[in-house]
Amino acid sequence: MSAPSTGAGPHGADAAHSAPVATRTTPPAGTLPAPVHPVRHLGADRPGLTPDPDWYRTAVFYEVLLRAFHDSEGSGSGDLRGLIDRLDYLQWLGVDCLWLPPFYPSPLRDGGYDVSDYTSVDGQYGTLDDFVELMDEAHARGMRIIIDLVMNHTSDQHPWFQSSRSNPDGPYGDFYVWSDTTERYQDARIIFVDTETSNWTFDPVRRQYFWHRFFSHQPDLNFENPAVQEAMFDVVRFWCRLGVDGFRLDAVPYLFEEEGTNCENLPRTHEFLADLRAMVDREFPGTIMLAEANQWPEDVVEYYGTEERPECHMCFHFPVMPRIYYSLREQRASAIRDILADTPPIPGGAQWGTFLRNHDELTLEMVSTEERAAMYGWYAEDPRMRANVGIRRRLAPLLGNSRAEIELAHALLLSLPGSPTLYYGDEIGMGDNIWLPDRDAVRTPMQWTPDRNAGFSTADPGKLYLPVVQSLVNHYAAVNVEAQLAQPTSLLHWVRGILEVRRRHPVFGTGDFVPLHVDNDAVLAFTRSNEHETMLCVMNLANTPRSATVRVPGHAGASLTDVFGGARFPSVGPDGSITVTLGSRDFFWLLVSRADDGEAAAPLGGMPASVRPAAPEEPAGSARTTAEPAGTVTPARPSADSPASRPETYVVPTSTSAPRPPTLPPSALPPAPHAGPAPEVPSAPWTGLESDPVAVTPEE
Repeated sequence: MSAPSTGAGPHGADAAHSAPVATRTTPPAGTLPAPVHPVRHLGADRPGLTPDPDWYRTAVFYEVLLRAFHDSEGSGSGDLRGLIDRLDYLQWLGVDCLWLPPFYPSPLRDGGYDVSDYTSVDGQYGTLDDFVELMDEAHARGMRIIIDLVMNHTSDQHPWFQSSRSNPDGPYGDFYVWSDTTERYQDARIIFVDTETSNWTFDPVRRQYFWHRFFSHQPDLNFENPAVQEAMFDVVRFWCRLGVDGFRLDAVPYLFEEEGTNCENLPRTHEFLADLRAMVDREFPGTIMLAEANQWPEDVVEYYGTEERPECHMCFHFPVMPRIYYSLREQRASAIRDILADTPPIPGGAQWGTFLRNHDELTLEMVSTEERAAMYGWYAEDPRMRANVGIRRRLAPLLGNSRAEIELAHALLLSLPGSPTLYYGDEIGMGDNIWLPDRDAVRTPMQWTPDRNAGFSTADPGKLYLPVVQSLVNHYAAVNVEAQLAQPTSLLHWVRGILEVRRRHPVFGTGDFVPLHVDNDAVLAFTRSNEHETMLCVMNLANTPRSATVRVPGHAGASLTDVFGGARFPSVGPDGSITVTLGSRDFFWLLVSRADDGEAAAPLGGMPASVRPAAPEEPAGSARTTAEPAGTVTPARPSADSPASRPETYVVPTSTSAPRPPTLPPSALPPAPHAGPAPEVPSAPWTGLESDPVAVTPEE
């Protein structure tokens, strides 16, 4: 059975094989858009994309809420053009891939995860043409983009659901899970315990109950129906043809239902994902699938599939995230060590996705009852800070705005196994607003400048989709991009610097993870190793200085070099151990060099550059194009002339600063009829912005 043809959703599968249209405009109903090809190198700061099929294994992701990032037209809500205007900032910061949560048409009762049309852009964000331009501009800067695909459910306003409820015998009558009783699937848990009392809701139109794992306005699709599966295939085809580099698959464990189970992680879910992966690999090679499966690691690894039937390229590792916060307050490393020890190996070429915070609450589903109670006491003493089974706070307020703890948390995120995801605004330590409802507490506008609306929008402040943060500690006038750009020691510059160090050492993405024995419970130590280099990471999770002896098997006599400043550390002892002293919340990333590497020893005082890893051996008879002096310290990645380059400076566009007032020509002020010459009116203080749609800026 194939998906019915309708203008309300994805289009017929046969269109995927039709001839591409010639222009880059919004595709007419019934057709798929023309494929978008990667952008090539366009200049010094436009490196284009590198043809690396494993790019996601070393990438740093950045979650950016379109609605919250930048408003280009004074509407009070962020949009696609606003994001395009700020791509230079993201390139300067050093991220590799942007993750865009839903921007589809939606009633916005769940931040856009209640989709009412899968193949369009909500008008408040722009058009499909704007989206294509965003893809082109991001690719030109060497950044990729993945988007959210909400397959499990739709909004109750989606035309599919409206048709299903009003015409049970029609083409969409079986697109959702309907029942005459609420007695089915009793073993399935209720996820949103704060707002929902059942997974079934009665529909007064169809006079039946519909199934929903999340909010009652988000009915679950019926994946038992082959037409639903084909419809999702066509949604994927649609966006792949517009150039997206991958999909975050929202809520994938819940696609199918089966009596006598908890309706999670069912075999048919994996069969569907394997079929979807096969289609993507066949028709759009290089496009990745990232699973959002808030499950225990032994269940999550199933979403990678098998060598014969691969499923997702990446999966989020939810349980490791709360244990980072738990360890910081317990001041012991055991919680992190234990969850990583319980994490099964993943297939070659696969990768974990890690994060500190995102657009949802900090979920505590994957911790014990005792650990959850402790974390509520440590991090959410006010009940308003809690939501569902989690904590709705941003990174900086969670950690009490402690710079040392924020830096240590980032160091853990960037060095533990997986590709890290940053949440917009966390690079400047943005605050939250617990007085806003539900998850809106952590979805406030990005803070660009100390000007009106934090430089996010030129709209009247009351028109903003959410108010900017104005708390005593995290007020936007003090916490913003412009202020931190002007301060070399700011958190923003520190985050950019550590991302650059990670970029120079791909071992953090591709290397094996080996935990090390340490004689101090507060210290976490491990190595990341690949065929080119070995990195020793040592972290002090205590708020007081600690000394620890770390055993580094197989590296007796190896020299250690700090990758941040190039300073030499004492060599590993003959017994394979090293003693380190760390300050409060301190950490080291140390490059392990073998005695036969031929590298000149770094001076104890350090060097003003990062140390390159051991390079692979060159074929016999080959010669370098340029000679390097002995002991030269060079980046592990290519120089600024290479496709990996990024701009060295960034300035917030002047449209967010107050320019001089415009002046109107005399002819624009005609005298009133039946009156004498108009009196000269003194100019008023100018408060407009150059980007203000109602402001008139004279030509020079």
